Amino acid sequence: MALRLVIDSASDITVEEAKEHGWVLLPLTVTFGDTQYKDGVDITPDRFYDMLVESDELPHTSQLTPVDYEEAFEKVIAEGDTPFAIVVSSKLSGTYQSACIAAESCGGKAIVVDSLSATFGEAILIRYADSLIRDGMEAEELEKALNEARHKIRILALLDTLEYLRKGGRISAAVEFAGSLLQIKPVIGVVEGEVVMVGKARGSKKGNNLLNELINKGNGVDFSKPYSLAYTGNDMSFLNKYVEDSRNLWEDETDKLPVMRIGATIGTHIGPGAIGVVFFEK
Repeated sequence: MALRLVIDSASDITVEEAKEHGWVLLPLTVTFGDTQYKDGVDITPDRFYDMLVESDELPHTSQLTPVDYEEAFEKVIAEGDTPFAIVVSSKLSGTYQSACIAAESCGGKAIVVDSLSATFGEAILIRYADSLIRDGMEAEELEKALNEARHKIRILALLDTLEYLRKGGRISAAVEFAGSLLQIKPVIGVVEGEVVMVGKARGSKKGNNLLNELINKGNGVDFSKPYSLAYTGNDMSFLNKYVEDSRNLWEDETDKLPVMRIGATIGTHIGPGAIGVVFFEK
């Protein structure tokens, strides 16, 4: 029995990439007002960000249910494979618990790993898992390897605005107003599964510098494993400028910089205009 990855749309992996690799992609639900959409399936990222900017209230995402996972697991098992689920952080969503309940219902024939991450952090763990499976790694060893590797993922994002943190109740209107006046650009990260503020700077240029400082802090980037840049919204110009200004970080290590677009799960709370980097620390 071959291992087959079961993933969720909080990873921001596209339907096309999932099909290419044979992964089972389960979409979370995004709700604007009274209308529900399957994330990445019947609402495109372009449309999502257009609606986000136009809406006075934040949309919300609904976790996957045990039934969603049980149906996916049973289908994989019926096809003669072993389901191996990599799931958005248990500290950000109840989706992980749903996957665990479904695995028990399948008599332990499915394996579930908490990514302790989301969006492009979750994505690079999935891509790393796929490479290990293709190298012939078995289920038990793979589970152990991912549970160790997830602690080495470094995910950082420079925000363009505080508006969406305020709408989501993360900060007060007064803090947003003061931050806008001072052109505060916060940097957020995901640490052991939770979103945290790791720094802030005044203006985009200083924000880029701070992002680079935080990347350099620690043991450096492991370019032998998956890594990526990312952005929110429908405009890549800020990311393109960052890449040009930060060329010294990459040019001696790689000639390819993968780029992802952050979708509904995290994009709802940080808004358009953000850029980010993710990598495994050496």
